[in-house]
Amino acid sequence: MPDPALSGFYYLAALMAGYLLGSIPFGLILTRLGGTEDLRQLGSGNIGATNVLRTGRKGLAATTLLLDGLKGATAAWLGLTYGMDMAGLSPWTALGAAALWLAMTLVFRFSSLAALTAFAALPILAWYLADFRVFQLALAVSALVWWRHRANLARLLSGTEPRIGGKPRQER
Repeated sequence: MPDPALSGFYYLAALMAGYLLGSIPFGLILTRLGGTEDLRQLGSGNIGATNVLRTGRKGLAATTLLLDGLKGATAAWLGLTYGMDMAGLSPWTALGAAALWLAMTLVFRFSSLAALTAFAALPILAWYLADFRVFQLALAVSALVWWRHRANLARLLSGTEPRIGGKPRQER
């Protein structure tokens, strides 16, 4: 644990490192290097692995997923190593949500449905596997993810959300 006298510095450094890590658009970078179309003009317009998969380049999609995962793991490791009792880190909660996401993805092949399910379960997992601060953070993150996925939710409900590996459907 760092020196308490430097806690402000460590929190600022953690905030900056988290922002910088989160700012790396691996999907966009890899598709540009791979010579595919502009990812922001394809499918959902997102720069994540699911939309990279819509380019037909499975290797780029897998690499994007791996690098985005490593981004999160690096942030978690930095928090564990240099953080001061950071509430946002609960490996068992994260693993539980990731396992649920993977199971939902394999069964239903909708990335958005898998994400919505995993993030709906996140506060419940945090309640049982972590402490109250992690639960509060998980609840806030879950609400943010559900809000950001409202277009995906509308497409799921209308039957127009594309499956992973499927061709994107045109919205009416």
